Amino acid sequence: MLIILIKFYSPYSKILRIMADYYDILGIKKDASPEEIKRAFRELAQKYHPDKAGGNAEKFKEVNEAYQTLSDPEKHKMYDQYGPAFEQARAKGGFGGFEGFRDWASWAEVMRGGGQRVDSSSRGGSAFGGEDLGFGDLGDLFGDLFGFGQTRRPRTSRGRDVEVKITVDFKEAIFGTEKTIELKHYIKCEKCGGSGVEPGSKFITCQTCHGSGQVMQSQSTFFGTFRTVATCPHCHGEGKIAEKKCSTCRGEGRQMKESKLKIKIPAGIDNGQSIKISGQGEAGKGGAAGDLYVTVFVKSDPEFKREGDDLYSEKEISISQAVLGSPVGVKTVDGEVLLKIPAGTSQGQEIRLRGLGVPHLNGRGRGDQIVKIKIKIPKNLSRKQKELLEKLKEEGL
Repeated sequence: MLIILIKFYSPYSKILRIMADYYDILGIKKDASPEEIKRAFRELAQKYHPDKAGGNAEKFKEVNEAYQTLSDPEKHKMYDQYGPAFEQARAKGGFGGFEGFRDWASWAEVMRGGGQRVDSSSRGGSAFGGEDLGFGDLGDLFGDLFGFGQTRRPRTSRGRDVEVKITVDFKEAIFGTEKTIELKHYIKCEKCGGSGVEPGSKFITCQTCHGSGQVMQSQSTFFGTFRTVATCPHCHGEGKIAEKKCSTCRGEGRQMKESKLKIKIPAGIDNGQSIKISGQGEAGKGGAAGDLYVTVFVKSDPEFKREGDDLYSEKEISISQAVLGSPVGVKTVDGEVLLKIPAGTSQGQEIRLRGLGVPHLNGRGRGDQIVKIKIKIPKNLSRKQKELLEKLKEEGL
């Protein structure tokens, strides 16, 4: 849809201007919600920005114009009312052009998807049709969109987390144990205590940023000069530097060292689970140390199979024990116990031994041991055994 707008610059001259409809520019319907208008603007503004590859300054300007009108309730209403006469309405004072972009912090918030834009009155002139777009100081906005001009934090940072893998026996995982591990990682410098300053020396104010940790930078772009605040490259945002760096860590505040650490493996830990030990990771650069994660792998056991906090085992019994019932010895992780086989036990029947499983890792008590019964069928019978079985057969057994 195209609208032909005739804009009178004087009583004696006129220019025919053909401009796409604002709804078409943003690719939205006339009943689009404010959020849909805002979303369309953000996508197109980033797509056509002249500083990006494939950007288009004219398209960028059109998107701005369309958004400034349709995002403002009053302008939106007048645009829908006047249609082709919209430019004349603006010329008579009905609109302030691009005044909505004076508040760059608010526009940046719109571009990030935040709250409503705050409008303010227009000022001065610019290269875009007489209205001042205010492109003098846009570090926060375009730094957020296109990756430059962002203020950085000081270089103090938390240390890296460290992961260690260890293997324990089956029963060690059930009842808990203690292991000694060897680590080669960064620790706080033992000579300077992590300050990075040679003992006997001190910190002095950075002469580049005068203690603020930040410096002002300027960058020329299509829209003018961007004035931004950046981290001081000399002190890395700390505002101070060592008068004399520590000779051991060279001012970094940490050093590489091999050390041994005793680790308590809790009772009930399962294969693949990890233990977190706070502050035992690598030392940070002026920040807190990272954490140590010990991942435990558990060896399998020929007698038991673990499922959660329950243990499974098998017990083989004779035909007579299954039929008549009998007490039999059964292995558990605590040692051998006496299990009563009830008369008439069938093949594959399971008998539960309560409280003889794995201790609950985060609570009291233990799981159970489930004993699966296997009835042994003899293959080589003696003459007497055959005779007895024949008699039982005659009796219907």
